[in-house]
Amino acid sequence: MTLRVLIVGGYGVFGGKLAQLLRKDAQIELLIAGRSLRKARAFCKRHGGIPARFDRDGMLLAQLQALGPQVVVDAAGPFQHYGADPYRLARAALAAGAHYLDLADDADFVAGIGVLDSTAREAGRTVLSGVSSVPAISSAVVEQLRRGLAQIEQIETVILPGNRAPRGLSVVRAIVAQAGRPLRVWHGDVWRQVPAWGELTRVRLQATTRQLNVRWASPIGAPDLLLFPARYGARSVAFRAGLELSVLHLGLWLLAWLPRLRLVRSLTALAPLLRGLADLLRPFGEDRGGMAVTLRGETAARRTEERCWTLIAESGDGPFIPAIPAAAWLRQRARGVAPKPGARPCVGELSLSQLMLAFAPLAIVSEQVFSPASTLFEHALGDGWLRLPTPVRRLHGVAQAAEYHGEAVVENGVHPLARLARAVMRLPVAAARVPVQVSIRAQPDAEHWLRQFGTRRFATTLRWQPKRQKIVETFSLLGLPMRFELGLSAADYALHWPVTRGWFCGLPLPRFLLPISESIEDVDEQGRFRFDVSIRLPGIGLVARYRGWLNPASAAPPATV
Repeated sequence: MTLRVLIVGGYGVFGGKLAQLLRKDAQIELLIAGRSLRKARAFCKRHGGIPARFDRDGMLLAQLQALGPQVVVDAAGPFQHYGADPYRLARAALAAGAHYLDLADDADFVAGIGVLDSTAREAGRTVLSGVSSVPAISSAVVEQLRRGLAQIEQIETVILPGNRAPRGLSVVRAIVAQAGRPLRVWHGDVWRQVPAWGELTRVRLQATTRQLNVRWASPIGAPDLLLFPARYGARSVAFRAGLELSVLHLGLWLLAWLPRLRLVRSLTALAPLLRGLADLLRPFGEDRGGMAVTLRGETAARRTEERCWTLIAESGDGPFIPAIPAAAWLRQRARGVAPKPGARPCVGELSLSQLMLAFAPLAIVSEQVFSPASTLFEHALGDGWLRLPTPVRRLHGVAQAAEYHGEAVVENGVHPLARLARAVMRLPVAAARVPVQVSIRAQPDAEHWLRQFGTRRFATTLRWQPKRQKIVETFSLLGLPMRFELGLSAADYALHWPVTRGWFCGLPLPRFLLPISESIEDVDEQGRFRFDVSIRLPGIGLVARYRGWLNPASAAPPATV
C-alpha cells in the first residue's frame, strides 16, 4: 500500500526538491500541486508525480477531499504572509483525515502551531510545523550534541547558502521582510530586541577537508529563537544567516537601515527588484553552502566544552537540505511507522542519524568537533574550578552574556577618606536592603561586569594576564585607569577574591595604598549564589562591605514571546 502525499507548492524551489528526493520511492505516491496546473504538469513531465491544481486561498476541504491525500505538505510560503487565519490548510487537512507537515521557517508560525493540538489529537493525526532546516535539523543536532552536558550555556546556528542556489520570490520576500525589523532573541537570561540583519559577523565553515570561503552573517528570525530557550534551558540562543556575495549581504545590511530608522515600514516591496538583482549576480560565487550548530556548556565532569556540528553541501545540493526532514518523515510513515498524534513544532522529532541517512545520496559532508572552552575563571582556577558549587560555576561560566538579580545589605566606613573613596569609585551606599543587578558580557579573553546597587552603578573589566597567570580587574577612577591583580582561589566550597597587586595610571601601588579585599562567593541555605565583599584601606579601615544573594534573571524562559 502506497502513501498518497500532496505537496502544495510542489513545483517550487523546496517543494520541488522534496518531490525529487521522493520520486524513486515506490511506496510514496506524489501529487504535485499549485495554482498553475501547467507548471505542475511541466514539473511532473521532468521529475515524475501526478500534477494537480490546488489553490490554498480557495475551498480547501473540497479540494482535499477530491484529491484524497493521506499527508498534506505545505511547501509554498512565505508563511509569515498567511494572513489572519494562517493555519487554514492544516485545519482543512485534519478535517479531510490527513496528516499535515510544512516547511515553514517563520518563528511565530512554527511556534503557534500548537493551537491545533487538541483537534489533531481528537482526529488521531499529526501536525508538524518547521519540518525543514530549522527547527527540524537544528534541533536534531542539538539533541545529539547535548548528550553528556549538564548545562547548556549557548546555542548558535548559522546557515550560509551558496550564491548559485535557486531563490524563489517567496524566499526573497521572507528574507527582506525581516530586514531592519525588531527581532526578539534570548540573550543572557533575558529577552532582548535586536534589528534583523542589523549586525555583521565574519564566519568560516569547515567540515573534514572541505571549507567555505569566509562569509558575512547577520541575525535573522528563526523558530529556534523562540523554541530552544525553554526546551534546552540555554542562557543564550542565536541564529544567523548570510549571503555569499559581500555586495548582496552588505547591500541588504545597508537597506535594513531604512526600516531601522523608520523611514519605511518594510522592504517587502523591494523583493522582486532584489530577486532580479540576485539573479543577475547568480553566475558569481559558488554552488556550495553550509550550516553549523554550536553548543557551549558544562559537562558532567564540570568542564566547559564547545561542541560544533558543521555541514557543507557541494555540487548544488544545498537546496535539498530544507526538504530532507520532510522526506525522512514521509519515508518512515510509508513504511508503517506510526507518528505521535498532536500538533507541535518539529523539534526533536527526527534524530541526526535518521537525517544523515537521508543526506547519503547527496554531495554533503558533515563533522562534529568537541573542544575545551575554558571560561576566564575556569582557566584561572584550574582544578579549583571543580571544587566550586554549581551556582558559583554557573555565574562565572558565562559564554556570552548573563543577567542576575538579587538584593544586598551594604555597610559603609565612617572615615572621611573612606567616604571619598566610595564616591570616586561609585561604590554602594549603606542600606539595610537594596536591589542588586549584575550584567556580564563575555568575550574570549575578557568579561565586562556592570554592577548596580539601587541607582548606583559601577563597571569593571576582567582580563586574563598570561605572564602572571592571573586575572586583572580594570575600572576607571576619575577617568584614569585603575588595575588590580586578583589571587583567585577555591577553598571550603567557596571562591575567594583577594587583591594581590595594583596599578594606577600604569604605576604600581605601594603596599600601604593597596586595598585589602576580602571577597567570598558561595551558596546560601536556599541554593542561591551568595556574595560577601569587603573593601578596606590601610590606616583608614572599612570603605564598604556589601553582602547578599543573586539569581539568574530568568531560570525558566517562556517558550514564546
